[in-house]
This record gives sequence, structure tokens and C-alpha cells, in this order.
Amino acid sequence: MSTYIKRVHYKNHKRHINVGARPGSIIIPDDALPPRIVIYSFNQDDLQSSKGTDMETITKQIKKCPDHTHWIKINGLGDAELIEDIGIFLGINQLVLEDVVNTHQRPKFDEYDGYVFGTSRIIYFNKENELINCQFSGIVKDNIIISFEESHLDYFEAITTRLNAGKGVIRTAGPGYIFYTLTDTILDNYFVLLSQIGDQIDQTEDKLYKSADKTIMFDAQQLKRTLIIIRRACWPERDKINDMIRSENGLITKETKLFLRDAYDHCIQAMDMVESYKEVTSSIIDLYLSMVSNRMNEIMKVLTIISVIFIPLTFIAGIYGMNFSREDTHGHVIPDNMPELYVHHGYVYSLIGMFLIGAFQLFVFWKKGWFNKL
Repeated sequence: MSTYIKRVHYKNHKRHINVGARPGSIIIPDDALPPRIVIYSFNQDDLQSSKGTDMETITKQIKKCPDHTHWIKINGLGDAELIEDIGIFLGINQLVLEDVVNTHQRPKFDEYDGYVFGTSRIIYFNKENELINCQFSGIVKDNIIISFEESHLDYFEAITTRLNAGKGVIRTAGPGYIFYTLTDTILDNYFVLLSQIGDQIDQTEDKLYKSADKTIMFDAQQLKRTLIIIRRACWPERDKINDMIRSENGLITKETKLFLRDAYDHCIQAMDMVESYKEVTSSIIDLYLSMVSNRMNEIMKVLTIISVIFIPLTFIAGIYGMNFSREDTHGHVIPDNMPELYVHHGYVYSLIGMFLIGAFQLFVFWKKGWFNKL
């Protein structure tokens, strides 16, 4: 981002808990968006695409291009009937469909008879400076890959650009390779997000050194919370990619596994960056608290010096402020009752004495170097 985010809002979806519901129940959240379907049918020489909102769009495109690989891209999960129809059309287990609409899944990779299923977390800042953490789901079967996303954002525009260009192996490596490219794109965007967070950390440190205030602690805490969310996505993503590399399913080819090893390295690198940034944000908070503590100590030292200077002066003023008479009612001098009361210029002498005492104390404090440390 080009501007520093002073306040990050975390946009969370409410988890729908239906106690005792049948396993495999497809329960659509109230805030789910209506689906938008885009189908890319491609082979080495041809690429065709179509758009729609219902199951008929999918079946027509597949029948139209029987010798193609099909990427069915669905943005929005607001139609339970469409999800069920896809499950019937492709023979997908109801538990998988439940995981698709239950958008609080951790990244994982599951193998079933004739197809594989995987999820990831898509994390990004939107235009309102909200941290969006939504789910990506993918099903790979034969020559078909279906991807499900919660939002209408075109998160995989780079992949569609590569499909249109037709360069490399993206059109010929099969649906398993498309699933890898989707996963790799999600990882690449983690680095974009971490780069933005790194810039924010640098700005927070600069502010800490120049003009520290309490907003630094709040900003650092928000950055740390964001890093925790990314960490919760990266750690299981590593396990997911590792499961794909170790899979013996024919849908994940040996060629695809070579690319998955590179994605695995990227995931480890992202995890290292998250951990290092977390340490930096924690150190920023600790350093700010130490600076506040040191500032408080300096203030207390100044107040202590002032108090120490005025303690003897107050003592002297208190002694001579006691109301004991020098003489009794008959004019006789009362012994041991402040003989200095009738000294000429006593008031001036007392002020001079107080001043000398204060000056002597200041000299001693200066020799000890106390003022140099304020």
C-alpha cells in the first residue's frame, strides 16, 4: 500500500454453528454473495470461456469442449442449490461440499476416490483498509478443476492472463498444475502483504525514534495481530503442500510436484518472514515501554532533586516558624527559646543560609553527574 494504515479493521465472518446438524449439511451464511461463474476451457491450441450464474452454464461448456481441460471458477457461495448440483454432477462427497461453504477451514489437502480437494486462506487489505481473510477451495477431477472463492474479487487475474497468452505448460500440464498455480498465487500474495507490513514496521520504528507516543504501541499491536493471522494460514499451508508432494494420486503429476517443491520453499520463506516480523513488533512494544519507563524515571529524578533541596530549607523555616516567645509576660528572658529571634538582620541571614545550603546541594548533585543523565 502506498499510505501507512493507522487503523486496521479485521473483517470477520460469523461462524455458523448448528449443533446436531447432519454431517454434510450445506448451510449458506447470510452474508454470502451470489455466485458468478466463469469457465475456461483450454488445450494446447485453443482457449474458450463463458460466463453465467447457474449449473446450465457449466454443463453446456463441458459438452461444447469435450477434449479440453476445464477450469470452473466460482466467485460467491450464496447458492446452495448450485453447490448441490455440482456435487451431483461430479460425484463429490457431501462432506467436501460442506467444507466448501463452511469458510472457516484451515488449509488442507484431502484425497478421495477419483478426485482431490484442497483449501487455502486468501488474505489481503481491501480499499477500506480492512484485513480480509477468506477461503479458497479447489476440487480436481479428471480434466476439471473447480475453484470456489467467497468474494467477487478477481484474485487470480495473473493466471487467466497466462492462460490467454498460452505460453509455458499451463494449458497442457492438466488440472493438477492449475491447482498448483492457484496455490502459488496465494503464496505470492502473502509476500506482497508481508512487504506492506514490513514497510509499516519501518515507519513505526522511525516514528518511535523521532517522536514516540502511545499510538506506536497500538500500531505495533495491530501489526502483530495481522502477522498472527498470516502465520495461522502459512503453517497449515506448508503441511498441505507437503501432502500434495507426497501424494501418489495421478491427478498430481510428477511434473507438478517439481513446481510444488518450489512453492513449499516459498511457504517456508513466508513463515520465516512472519516470525522475524513478529519479533520486531514485539521489540518495538518493549522498547516503547522501556522508553516510557525511562522517561518516568527521569521525571521522578527531577522531582526527587527538587524535594531533597527543599527538605532542609523547609526544616529551617519550620523551626523558626514555631510560636515560642523569647520573653515572658514580666519581660524576663526564657532560657532555650530561640535566642536568634532578636539578632539584627536575622531574616536576611536565614535567607542567605538557605540559599547556601541549596547551592551546596546542587553542587554535590552536579559533581555526581546527575544532571548529565536527565
